[in-house]
Order: sequence, then structure tokens, then C-alpha cells
Amino acid sequence: MRAAVLHGTVGALVLSCLGAAPAAGDTSRTAAESVALAAESVALAAERAADEGIRFGRCPVAEGLPDGVRCGTVEVPLDYARPDGPQISLTVSRIEAKGKDAKGRKVARQGALVFNPGGPGASGMYFPLAGYLPGWKRVGAAYDLVGYAPRGVGRSAPLSCQDPKRLHRGPAPAPTHPSETYKKERVARAQAYARSCARRGGSALRHYHSLNNARDLDVLRAALGEPRLTFMGASYGTYIGALYAALFPSHVRRMVFDSAVNPAPEQIWYRNNLDQSAAFEGRWADFRAWVARHHRVYGLGDTPQKVLRSYERAAARLAARPAAGKVGPGQLQGAFLQAAYYDDHWPQRALALSAYLKGDPKPLVQIAGPYPEAAVEQENTKAVYTAVECNDAPWPTRWSVWDRDNTRLARTAPFETWDNVWTNLPCAYWSGPRQRPLDVRTGPGELPPTLILAAERDAAAPYDGAIELHRRLWGSVLVTERDAGNHGVAGGSNDCVNAYLEAYLLRGRAPVRRAACAGRPEPGATPGGKAVGEPRAVSG
Repeated sequence: MRAAVLHGTVGALVLSCLGAAPAAGDTSRTAAESVALAAESVALAAERAADEGIRFGRCPVAEGLPDGVRCGTVEVPLDYARPDGPQISLTVSRIEAKGKDAKGRKVARQGALVFNPGGPGASGMYFPLAGYLPGWKRVGAAYDLVGYAPRGVGRSAPLSCQDPKRLHRGPAPAPTHPSETYKKERVARAQAYARSCARRGGSALRHYHSLNNARDLDVLRAALGEPRLTFMGASYGTYIGALYAALFPSHVRRMVFDSAVNPAPEQIWYRNNLDQSAAFEGRWADFRAWVARHHRVYGLGDTPQKVLRSYERAAARLAARPAAGKVGPGQLQGAFLQAAYYDDHWPQRALALSAYLKGDPKPLVQIAGPYPEAAVEQENTKAVYTAVECNDAPWPTRWSVWDRDNTRLARTAPFETWDNVWTNLPCAYWSGPRQRPLDVRTGPGELPPTLILAAERDAAAPYDGAIELHRRLWGSVLVTERDAGNHGVAGGSNDCVNAYLEAYLLRGRAPVRRAACAGRPEPGATPGGKAVGEPRAVSG
């Protein structure tokens, strides 16, 4: 799912979705069998990693990190059923705890804080740089800030499913109302992509999945010399954290789940994608309502419906004549999808749309145009995303199921539904064995208190997922950002959320069960298209 899976009301739509059937000839193990098979191997790999440690030094130029960050690698088994078999190297980054607060007072070191930004397919190698941001100063004084690239990502045994040069195919058609002919074309493209992943990934491809990501995290913990893990995951990173909490509860020190994915086995991942598409419609409506309130600045309409007509007029014009020959209605939708993730994108997107309709396409091309220089990274991200989600669980194998469920959903949620389908459709034709999702849950006393942060109107990780995770992790605390929809709230501009985060990470303090914070103010509309006083959250 986008951002891995990750408000809206799906109700009957979800209930009508049949459970995903395993592929024909599926040889997948049950989750319990897979866990039992790997447990001793993880312990052996962790013991070896503890002995080896991580030799941190100057980061390779390819990482693009400043001198203050140090990098190293940790070895993990490709296949935990064969701990003495092939090993792969995961890249790791770190800035050591400063040891002093802003006033120069000594601060006790509390170990390493490991971060995963989600995806699947995202790299956390940049995370140590958060220590330079005002909102992270106190945390960075007490903790080594540690990022890493999960298996398959970046230089960590990278996956690839196609030539990156094929990634940008030129202007894309409108994704909201696909014709039957276009659907057939996308089915064929999904089948070809799945075959290409199998061919390029070979026999190793089956080992890129979430259970192994959680196991890798325990090996990383040991390599860092930490007896217990302090971890923060955002979006899909919360699913890795949830699996870790279920697999290694005694190894958890503190754990933060930022914008939590729904971990229920029946949700992974087909149903989570339906929920996500429904939720994006609500956030798209939030954006249009904001633009309408600022009609005097942008001139796109004084009601959400008029703003929608302005957007559709731009999409039709781009379909007839792509901007700069490379931005069609598909690229337009992709650019405005980002506005559903982060409201600090709202002024820039509104400005670009306004300028385009007035005859100036440059701002739109700037935010929506392809970036060939990023093609290798984007292709790698797409390959890892696909491999992990397809390997993680059974998916419907008949196109008729996808077409039925999403045609129904698109009647009320057209904005993101079909684009989400095309992103995930290779999983219908995946040839490798599938994992059976682990039933994530912990009982009384098994796990230390954990902290869940969620925005009520998050589209990429719908709020119901945070509620479900809270229900499954005994002793967890849910902090809700009310009437807000940013994807990733930790360390952002909400002082209330940050106060809960710091109290938990620095002092181990958390509310009893639940707490709430008022949402941060919406961005202001400015002619220059920049949000006023709204830095984006680090995570998410």
C-alpha cells in the first residue's frame, strides 16, 4: 500500500471484499511455522553481530551525508532458515549522543534510538540529521540517532525489477476513470513487472519480506551493543515495529509507532489498500476545502466543488497537451497526492494549479515533472515495495476480484483508488511463495509500555490502524492529533505531540491509556506558495 499501507469510511466496501486467496500452488508456511523455524537463527545471527559490532567510519559519497554522520554495515542472513548460508550487508548511519543539552548541561546517554521511515522501500540513512533540528535537540543529547537501509534498499543488497531508464514513460493518462482497454493494458503491465522481478531477483527475492525485516532489526540491535531496543517506526515502519514487539517482546526498551499501519492479519495488505484509497478521498476533500477558503489568493473557486472543476479542467488540458511534453494528468494526480500526505504542500500545489490555468506551466512542471537523476533510487524503492508487500501475504489472484472491489470503491473515492490498484497489481501475479501474516498481539506484562502517535485524518495510514494496534499491544498508549491529517507527526510542529514523545523517550513517562492533542494550525495561503511556520515532520 502507498506508504505501506498506509480515514475514511469503507464500511460495506471492506466487508464486501473477500479474503485474499493464496496463489495456485502456494507453498507458503504458516506464520507460526516460519517464526519457530527462524527463532534460533536470529539468536545466532544476533550473537555473531554482538561480537562483531559495527565499525563506523566516514560515509560513502553515495549516501550524500555530511561529515558529522558516521556509517557502517551489519551482516544478516539472507535466509534465516540457513543462518550459515549467504549473508547480506545492511548499511547503518549514526550520530552519537551529544551528551549536553542546549544550555551545556550534562545529559546521561540512554543508548541508541533506531528509526525506520516506512515504505516499504524507504531508507532511514538520513535520520541522524534529525539531531540538528530544534525539535530533536533534547532527544539527540541523550540518544545515538541511528538510521539504516533495510534489506533491498539503497546499498543494502539492493533489489531491482526493471531498467531505471524505463521508469519514466512520459505523460501518464488520467488515473481516475480508466477504460476497459486501459485496464487490460495495466493488467499486462503488472504481469510483465512481476515476471521481471522474479527474473532479476532470482531465488533471493522470496527472502525480502516484513518478518525478515523485523529479524534484521534484532540483529542490528545486537550489533549496536544494545541489550534492549529503543525504536521509532513511521508508517510501514510501525508494522516492522509491531512484528518485532510480537517476536521479541523481552528485547524492547521503548518503542514509538508514528502513523500506525493496521497490523491485523486479514488487512495485510489488500484490505489495507482499500482502506487507504477511501481515506485519501477524505484528505483530498480537506485540501479542496482549504483552497476554496483562499479563493482570493488562488482564484480556483470559492467552494470545494468549484476547486474540483478547476483541477479537472487542468487535467483535461494536460491530456490534450502535456505541459513541457512530460506532465500529463497522471503526473498532475501524483503531485496532488502529496498534498494528501502533508498539508505544508497545500500552498505550493494550489499556486501551481492556479498558475497553470492562467497560462504559466512552469510551477506545475517543477513539482510534477519527472526527475531522471532520481530514477535509480525510485526504481529501487518501487522494487522493494513490491517485493515486500507481495511476499508478505496472499493476494487475490483473479483480476475480476480487484476490478469488482475497486470499481465499487471508485464510485465514492475516485481520487486515489485506481492509482493504488496499479501500484499493487503485480502482487496478483507474483510467482514466489507467500508468508502468512503474523497475528500481532501481546499480553499483560509481556511488553513495556509503547507509544502510538496518530493523526485522525491521516490518509496514508488511516486512524483505524492506530486503534487496532493499540488494542493488540497490551499497555500501549495512543496519542491522537485531533482534526489533523499529516502522515508522520513525531518531531514536527505540534508542541503537544512532541511533549508526549520527549516525556516517553527521555523519561519513560506516558499517559495511562490515551491522550489527545489539538491539531496544528493549517498552513497559511501566500502568493509565493509557501506555508508559514510549518516545517514538515521528520518521520512519515
